[in-house]
Formats: sequence, C-alpha cells, structure tokens
Amino acid sequence: MGAINLTRPELVRRGRRLEYFTISYNSLEGLVSIVAGLIAGSVSLIGFGLDSAIEVASGTALLWRLHHDVDPSRRQQVERTTLRIVGWCFIALAAYITYESGSTLIRREGPERSIPGIIIAALSVVVMPLLARAKRRVAAGIRSGAMRADSRQADFCTYLSAILLCGLLLNATAGWWWADPVAGLLMVPIIAKEGIDGLRGEGCCDDCGCR
Repeated sequence: MGAINLTRPELVRRGRRLEYFTISYNSLEGLVSIVAGLIAGSVSLIGFGLDSAIEVASGTALLWRLHHDVDPSRRQQVERTTLRIVGWCFIALAAYITYESGSTLIRREGPERSIPGIIIAALSVVVMPLLARAKRRVAAGIRSGAMRADSRQADFCTYLSAILLCGLLLNATAGWWWADPVAGLLMVPIIAKEGIDGLRGEGCCDDCGCR
C-alpha cells in the first residue's frame, strides 16, 4: 500500500534503487554461478549464470528508461527495444541449454558437487520473490508495463532458482548425475516463453494497467 501513496517522482526513485540492486545482485549471482558451473561441469549452473547476465542487461535498460521517465515517447521506444533484445537473448539461452543438456544426457557425464552453486541458488529463492513484489508495487504506481515485465523476470528467476536448487541437491545427496541436465531442460520452456513474449513486445505498453 505504501508505494501507491508515493508521488510519481518518489516511485521512480524507488524503481531506480531496485534496478541498481538488481544489477548488483545479478552480477554477483551470475559470476558465482558461471564459475561454479565451469568448475563442476554443471550445465544448469552455467545456464543460470547466463540468465543472470541477461537480467543485468535488462535492468540496465530499464534503469535508463526510468532516468527518462519524463519523456513518454522515448520511454516507450526504450521499452520495446529492450524487450526485443532480451527476447532474443532468452531464445539463444534456451537453445544453448537444450544442446548442452541433451549432449550431457547422451554422454552420461555427470557434474561434480557444487556447494557454492547450492548456496547461490538457495539465496536467490529467498531474494527474488521479495524483489519481484517490490517492483510490482512501483509498476502499479507509475503504470509501467516495462517495470511490470521486469518484475516477471524476477519471478522467472525464482522458478529457475528452485529448479536449479533441486537438481544440485539431488546430485549432491543422491548422486543422481542426470538431475542436473534434466533440471536444465526443465528451464527451457520457461525461458523460451519469456523470449517469445519479449519478441512480441508483450508488457511494453505504459498505458496498460498493472494488476
């Protein structure tokens, strides 16, 4: 309720702070995930790290959009361009995970256990839902389709974190080597859908309501 009572400039400033946090957190998340994934040979960890890089790019573009909030025409152009770029990134990520996960299953090559990967996935399961909720409040207050779409990306990251965590834990505790590539494949439909939505420009209109 607090966000609704704030003025638009105050909401925009809050949105900027959320995006700065998004960029910082996802940069750390991506670095840890990719390094841990390379060391352990984990496809899902590397894919999760690449997704973090995409979220950093998206957060940077949305931060630019918030800095130009007073110019509606430029704001909408930035939103549409950003959604399309991120959409293609998601499609490329889905293709990469499909190829690597499929190859791992065929070769029957299991990853090593990754404690850093488990920690970062567990942390993201907690952090991302809180971040998504905060972004939705700002989106509703300034009626921003781009901010609303960005909050969905945080929701999406929560789902990926939970899938990743389950795969890593099953591999570490039960020795199920196939859990990691299967977890990667489970990410693909979610990633692909987000990519298609981005290419279609869904959620980019500031005039639509944010529920």
